Amino acid sequence: MNENELSNIVIGCAIEVHKSLGPGLLESAYKECLAYKIKQEGLFVEKEKPLPLVFEEVKLDCGYRVDLLVERKLIVETKSVEALNDIHLAQVLTYLKLSGCKLGLLLNFNVVRLKDGIKRVIL
Repeated sequence: MNENELSNIVIGCAIEVHKSLGPGLLESAYKECLAYKIKQEGLFVEKEKPLPLVFEEVKLDCGYRVDLLVERKLIVETKSVEALNDIHLAQVLTYLKLSGCKLGLLLNFNVVRLKDGIKRVIL
């Protein structure tokens, strides 16, 4: 399954979670529920996946953690904020560069309609 197919499934799961919970909860609640829904779809998902930084051939644990990594191909960063801004986009771009993944989803659950809180980030 390619990244686009995975992202379509994850977006569908995220919409289900948002319809059920609505906006206004903590990011951690959405992340846990989304991981559960993705697993129900039969996909492999890792939560809070550590992402080391390699500097001059040395692997450094700098505390980077991907919210969800789906099938080792798709990065999913969940937010529950008033509005997404450039720093959120930069975070996902950094995760894509460090992981070697090509596609990331930035999902802000603190919106009336989830489709207004979805950003696809391509490296």
